[in-house]
Formats: sequence, C-alpha cells, structure tokens
Amino acid sequence: MRLISAPPALLLGCAVALLKPYTAEAWSPPQWVQAQVNAPIPEHDEKTSGVLLYSETVLNVRSNGKLVRLDRRVYRILRPDGDGLGIVRVDLDSQTKLSNLHGWSIPSTGKGYDVGERDAVESSILGVFNGELMSDVRTKLLRIPASVPGSIVAYEWEVEQRPYQLTDEWQFEDTVPVREARYTLQLPAGWSYKVTWINHSEQSPQTSGTTATTWVLQDLKPIEIEERMPPWRGIAGRMVVSVQPPNAMPRGFSSWSEMGRWYQELARGRTEPSAQIKQKVADLTQGSTTAWDKMKRLSAFVQDDIRYVAIELGIGGLQPHSATDVFTHRYGDCKDKVTLLKSMLAQIGIESDYFIINTERGSITQDTPANLGFNHVILAIDLPAGIEDPAMLAVSTDTQHGRILFFDPTDPLTPFGNLRGALQADYGLLVTTEGGVLMSTPKLGSQLNSIERHANMTLDENGTLHGDVHEVWTGDRASDQRAIARESSQDTDKIKPIEAVVADSFTSFDILKAAVTAVRVNDRPVEWNYTLEAPHYAKSAGDMLLVRPRLLGTKSTAMLETKHPRRFPIEFTGAERDSDVFEVELPKGYVVDALPEPVNEDYGFISYHSRTEAVGHKLRYTRTFEIRDLSVPVDKAGQLKELYRIIYQDERAQAVLAAAGSAELHSTGASPAHP
Repeated sequence: MRLISAPPALLLGCAVALLKPYTAEAWSPPQWVQAQVNAPIPEHDEKTSGVLLYSETVLNVRSNGKLVRLDRRVYRILRPDGDGLGIVRVDLDSQTKLSNLHGWSIPSTGKGYDVGERDAVESSILGVFNGELMSDVRTKLLRIPASVPGSIVAYEWEVEQRPYQLTDEWQFEDTVPVREARYTLQLPAGWSYKVTWINHSEQSPQTSGTTATTWVLQDLKPIEIEERMPPWRGIAGRMVVSVQPPNAMPRGFSSWSEMGRWYQELARGRTEPSAQIKQKVADLTQGSTTAWDKMKRLSAFVQDDIRYVAIELGIGGLQPHSATDVFTHRYGDCKDKVTLLKSMLAQIGIESDYFIINTERGSITQDTPANLGFNHVILAIDLPAGIEDPAMLAVSTDTQHGRILFFDPTDPLTPFGNLRGALQADYGLLVTTEGGVLMSTPKLGSQLNSIERHANMTLDENGTLHGDVHEVWTGDRASDQRAIARESSQDTDKIKPIEAVVADSFTSFDILKAAVTAVRVNDRPVEWNYTLEAPHYAKSAGDMLLVRPRLLGTKSTAMLETKHPRRFPIEFTGAERDSDVFEVELPKGYVVDALPEPVNEDYGFISYHSRTEAVGHKLRYTRTFEIRDLSVPVDKAGQLKELYRIIYQDERAQAVLAAAGSAELHSTGASPAHP
C-alpha cells in the first residue's frame, strides 16, 4: 500500500549520473544560493557531515484545488561522508507533476556546476517491492557534482499536485544542524487554513497576511541516528497544514472517524464475491467442522496462493482492487489481499474490517491528527462468540467492537492467529461502517517469541568440546528462520543461521551434522538439532582448565556504549523470552574448583538470570533473558546499559576445573573467574 504523505524529495547517498561542468561564464547560481556562501555555520561537532544553511518550502494553493510546492535547500559539506547531501530524490505519481528540478554547487576552488532535470536519472519507485510494475509511480535522482568537503550544494524542485486531501507536511528537522528553515503558505482569497504541530512546540507565524503566511525556525539541532531509535515520523518535528476553500466540503480529515468513512466509501463494492470466489470458498472449507478451521483454510489460501504484487496506477495506491480481480489474477498488494480474504470470510458468516497501519511502530500515536501517514493494511476479524482456540493470540477486546483478531495476509511467515512483533502495540485505523476508530493492536506475551536452547556436551582433557544441541524457535524468531530457509537455493545455505550463532561463540568449530524441521509449516515451532565440536574450547592453566559455561548465544550489546547521552527511547521489535540450559560432562580426573557468581537482575521492562552449578560430574549453566516492554524510555537507558554490561561479564565468565588432588579446592561459591 502507498499511503504515506511525504515530502516530494528525500536525500540518498548514491551516485547515479555522469555530469559535465558548465563554463564559468555561463554559470551563475540564483541569489538565494549566493546569499548562503558567507552565512555562519551552525554549531556542530567534529563528526558532522554537513550543515543545512537554508531550507525553504512554498506551498501555493490554487483556486482550482491544485497545490504547487516549491522546495529549496542549501547545504555546506564538511566531511567526505557528506557527499549524499548533494543527491536529490523526487518521487512522482499520477497526481504529482514535476515542473522544475535544478541543482548547483560552489566548490571551495575551481568551477561551479549547474545541473537540471536533463541530468537526472528516472527509475521505478525506490524502496517498494515490485516497484517496477507501478508504471505511474517513478523516482527521479539528480546528483550534484563537487559534493565534497568545503563545497556549497543547493537545489530546488517544484511539483504540481492534485491531492486527494488538501493537506501538506513541513518536515523542518534534518540529520544535520539546520541554520534556518522557512515555510510559506499562499492561499487564494477567502480560503482558510489550520496547522497542527507534531513533535515540536507550536510556533506562531513570523508574518501573516491575507494571502501569504510564513513560519521561520532557526538553529535546529540535528536528529542524530541512534541504534533502535523510534521511526523518523515518530520523533521528527513537523507541521501539518490543512487548507479549506470557502463554502465547500472539506478535502481534509477533521477526525479519524471522517477518514474511516472516506476509506469505507473508497472500498465500497470491492468485496463483492464472484461465482468463482464462492465456489473456491466451498471447496476450501469442504469437510471442515469448525469456524476456526474454515478461517484458517481461507487465510492460508490468500496468504500463500495470492502473490504479492503492487499495481498502484492512479488512485490504486489508496483504493483496493476488487476481490474478483485479485482472485482471477492471483496477485495483489496488501489492501488487495485483505479485500479478497474479507470477501471469502463473509461467505462463511465471518465479518471483518480493514485496519490501516504503519509498519514502523510509533509513526502514528493516539495524539496524531487524522492523516494518511500509513503504509500497510491488515485485517481486523470480528470473532463471534464461541470461537476459541489456543492459536488465537492476536486478539483485542474492545468494549465497543467486541473481540477482534488481527491478521496480516501479506505476511507469508506468520501463522493465522498471530501477528508479527512490528505490528504489535501499534496504532492503526479500524475502518467500520460507522467511520474510523484509532486503536492499538495487542502486545503479545514474551513467551510466544522465544528461543529455547539445550546442549549436552562432553569436554575432554585436551579442552575439546563435543556434543549435541537442540533448539526450539517460536514467534518472529521462527519466522526469521523460515525466511532464510525459503530463500536458500542450496541445502548448504540452510545451515547458515546456525553457523552464525556458533561462530559468534566459538573461535574454532565444526558442525558435524544438522537438521531442521517445520521451516515450511507456519503454525509449528522451528526446531534445530545439530552436533558440534569445538577444539581447544577449554584453556589450560597449569593443572587447571578454564571453561566458559555459557556455550552459545550472545545477549550483550555495545549499542549504548556511546560518548553522547541517549536522546531517544530504545525500541524493540517485539517482546521475547530466551532460555538456555548447557550441560558439560567434565573430563576424567577433573573436578570443579570455582564457579562464577549467579546473576539475578530484573528491571521490570527487562530481566536476566543465570546460574552455574556443579551437578554430579557435570557443569550446568542455565539462564533466561526476557524483554517485556517494546519501548524503553530515555530515563531508563542507564539501567539498560548497566544490564548489558552485567550480561557481557556473565557471558565471558570462566569456571575453573582442577585435576583431582592437585590442590586444595576452593568453594564452588567463589567469585567469578575471568580469563
């Protein structure tokens, strides 16, 4: 689905065209570019790739409802990695016509450059699967030469739009410091406007007249990219502008309810079943005795037999194709697959609704005004009383709408009844016959997304570790394994996930045999069984052996080990709970001399527990690692950082094995031994 209303141009770090410099006599950048040559550079640190000296957006609203938008940017590049600031991306569709694209550069030495649309490269829409099939959605890329340290690079583009709603977004923040950002709204006589500020305090316009209003922001700090940060739309400041013609019906959304009615009308009649669809439903459900089983069979058909292809011509980026067309051609995008499944479920008496969502959790919040900032559609199934099944997990109980089961028929790896982590606890628009309702999808328990790993190993006197490992993967963790297995063209490639896990824990190893089950059965856990040998795993220290009890799996990370304090919350894709049980048979003649201390840390949103003990003639290590909350606020980043440090130490702690009778044994409750 293509719903997000985004600025018509974004920056990319890629080179796409061969360009020639203009002669000095023919070259003269516009005054708004030249005015920035001697402009002061905003405050920055030594790692800043460049600064945005000046940005300007002018939205000219025509009396016929067309919007003409002009965007200008002037950057100064400070470091070699700032070359991407000199590359412009413009996305176009049937409602957006490019009328101007121009770029300039002023190097610190040598000739300047002047490039235009003739130097741009056009391609299918970037970043969209099967985007080459969407013939009226295109991307234009323009590279400005001499985008090197010391250079000024500037560009402007102008587009004419005939949008489905009379709104615009001013995204004034950047990943680099911004010296000045301006937005001007030009309206015909009698028109009115409304602005909504998101992720930024409300600002009054600097100038306001009968036809033109200008907002100016200065000295904006950069949004520094942090690992596991919220999505850009969830944190970047922006101003949403809605305009209204005099004495006319609004072409924007005053509420989510209104947007839901608009989409309901857009999809009207699309779920009408053909005779072929009715027959297919009868064939698929023949012999099924329960409503749940019938629902599973129909969902599996749409999930597996309808190929994902996005054909988004004209309003097709918003409006679903008919169920009949999708069924006949056996392909469609997310909203098309939802439409077909909605139609098929209705044939067995199960009602359902469109649920419009953004795959980046946090892009839409309960405080976000109604807008088209979505990029995906899933199905909200109304569960009749009496339907119960242990696999029915992604269920929300709403006092007004009853029990709702969320399902994504576009996702080929998540079984019916479940919902992948990225779509959990995420706000979306439930489209009902009464209108739209902004509501959140459920957050599933951590135990439903797990890795359970059990190893039975033997250690010989030379330090070689040998034995068997059994792993059970569920939830998104299982889906990841299925994705790798299904994309592997050779059997040797299917073992790569296990090789990656083992390689992260052993410097030298051999996987002697391996087998995996249920990689093509979505509603069962993925199970791995493999035999592992790791020479020189235990290190000799005189008549002692040093052994790391934590054999496999790394939970620690250096994500928060940065010089600067954390600015944004830490986001996890989904809740998870992993457990390990590692048992190592000791070499003959050796006994346990010292063990690491147990770890018991629980911060509420995350916990870690581990214990190493001697059981008979075995070394036994057990641990659990659980993420309960999907978002960790900044004020708890210090706790998370400290926990990761504790985990780092625990994962590297050593147990000491001594030759029997060689020395007086220490208590097994001794302090941790480290290499």
